[in-house]
Amino acid sequence: MREVIEHVTIGIEALAVAVIVGGIVYSVARYFLRTRLQGSGRYKRFKDRIGNSLLLGLEFLVAADIIRTVALDPTIQSVAMLGLLVLIRTFLSWALVVEIEGAWPWQAKTTAVTGE
Repeated sequence: MREVIEHVTIGIEALAVAVIVGGIVYSVARYFLRTRLQGSGRYKRFKDRIGNSLLLGLEFLVAADIIRTVALDPTIQSVAMLGLLVLIRTFLSWALVVEIEGAWPWQAKTTAVTGE
């Protein structure tokens, strides 16, 4: 059973890496192939796509760490290390959300009103 759980966590980590790398490759390809949007709109979409793939990848990495810690090594030291990793990854996720949406995750989204 221990080996199965280890393989599952490695698979989830590999999926996280694939999501991040795939998201970056897709974002770069779309950035260079997209000709309809110009200037800052094109760059913002590029950043948003990369940020979203990073967010999803971080979620998978946190899930793998939780499974590994709870199922394989539930010692005080490993739980403390898990807590530190989750704290760091949560901070990174919040920073990405602020970058993408322009507000903290718990704040309502603000929309810019233009005179168009």
